[in-house]
Amino acid sequence: MTHEVFLSADAQDDVLGIWKYVANQDSLESADRLFEALQEKCLSLEHFPDRGHCPTELERIHVREYLEIHFKPYKIIYRIYEQKVFIYCVLDGRRNLQDLLIERLFRTRIE
Repeated sequence: MTHEVFLSADAQDDVLGIWKYVANQDSLESADRLFEALQEKCLSLEHFPDRGHCPTELERIHVREYLEIHFKPYKIIYRIYEQKVFIYCVLDGRRNLQDLLIERLFRTRIE
């Protein structure tokens, strides 16, 4: 059974920010390849979205409705609702993510 995959505006901004950073630090070709790979990884959630696991940063505070998959070093944070997958963040896992995740995901819950 397939799921529809949606990227939030924040997740789209995350991917664009990653692309810009790589384009500036490396090359447009590298940025384009990474963009395509991230997009493919996000869309792979159409099949078996349950394969992700709860982000450690959220599990510590007993928030378990979000899952993550990795495209190292990036973390793709999402939630499954019925036959839909909502991607909320695409973040560099080398950063301290706890505060950012809490702020962003709780803001999303309110909207």
